[in-house]
Formats: sequence, C-alpha cells, structure tokens
Amino acid sequence: MEIKGKVHEVTPTVQVTESLKKRELILEYIENPQYPEYLKFEAIQDRCNLLDNTKVGDDVEVFFNLKGRPWTDKMGKKTYFNSLQLWKVNVLSGAGATAATPAYAPPADISSQPDDDDLPF
Repeated sequence: MEIKGKVHEVTPTVQVTESLKKRELILEYIENPQYPEYLKFEAIQDRCNLLDNTKVGDDVEVFFNLKGRPWTDKMGKKTYFNSLQLWKVNVLSGAGATAATPAYAPPADISSQPDDDDLPF
C-alpha cells in the first residue's frame, strides 16, 4: 500500500526490547483540507534508518504493509490491534529531498588554447 502526505513528526529510534528497535513517522494526510488526518507509521529493525533523511514538513510517499493481531488481556478480553509498518519512504519535496541534477564537468575554456597547434585544417 502507499500514501502521500506531509511529515508531521519523526520520533527517535527506541530500543523496545533487546532484539527489537522501533521508530515512528506521523504523516499529515489531507484528503479533506478541513479535517486533516494524522497517521502513525512504524519502522522496525533496520528500516528505522529509512527515516534518517526525513524532516518535518517534507512531502513524502510512504509504502507500507497493514498488519493486525489479536491480544488477550489478563481478564480474558480479546482486543485487536492494527499497525502500519513502512518499508520505503520517498521524499518528494522539502529539506530531505535529494537533488536529481547530475554533476557535470565544467566547460573547457577553448580560448586559452595555444595558437600554435599544428592541425592541418
């Protein structure tokens, strides 16, 4: 799944357990400008690094998987949780966008060439 929006917040990486680290991205999604939505995406393990170049205010495209799981509390009541786990982030515009302009060599100054070349033309 994918969605486009504006970065509202990027949290620091948190070591949840000895083997699990997590980072969150809050995205402002404006389908109706009068009522913007704030969606929380999570990056886990090595995907936490995907948010390193993402800054508040950037326009981004987020690719994610929708996950869900049940949980039963101590009283036996079953509850269901959903999570949006991101796996790719493209910065479309803003401070984190990388320049797409390739680097070129500077033009050669042909006026500084010596006049005594021995070319036959």
